[in-house]
Amino acid sequence: MVDDDLETRWQHLTAGVATEMRDWRREHPKASLAAIEQALDERWAKARAQIVADAALTSALADLTAAPVADRPHCSQCGARLQVHGRATRHLSTTYEQDIILPRSYAVCPACGQGVFPPG
Repeated sequence: MVDDDLETRWQHLTAGVATEMRDWRREHPKASLAAIEQALDERWAKARAQIVADAALTSALADLTAAPVADRPHCSQCGARLQVHGRATRHLSTTYEQDIILPRSYAVCPACGQGVFPPG
């Protein structure tokens, strides 16, 4: 669930994109439509990556230790309930090639040994 702090953070991110674009446009008054679009896409990509990371970390599965055992996910390979195996950091790349870092729970299947970052 997204809380008010995240909503405020996201509002600042989007306002920042608008401010940066206003400033960029003042510096590039003769820019082509393609250049304007590229400048905007670059700025949105950064804001988008932060919002994606923030949203991913609001998942109950980001911290499995806080979830009751009965609510923990099952192994996609054999169906056994996953066990928390500490925390690890995932390094991912968004659609627009922005790096995001997600510190999350890491789980291991006690039956088949499959290790996963639970989705969600």
